[in-house]
Amino acid sequence: MKVNVDQEICISCGACEEICPAVFHVSEVSGKSEVIDAEACEYAGCCEAAEENCPVEAITVEE
Repeated sequence: MKVNVDQEICISCGACEEICPAVFHVSEVSGKSEVIDAEACEYAGCCEAAEENCPVEAITVEE
């Protein structure tokens, strides 16, 4: 599974980190969400929910 956060449109709301903390983290340096463990999507089962709940559609998940 491939997961990506578009840094250009991320608004740092933190929804993805709240929904799926095993995969996403809002960086203290950039202030944007980052993928910390893309492989965790396989077992965490929450990447799709993070994608669906991103208010600006900055997250993409591909099989």
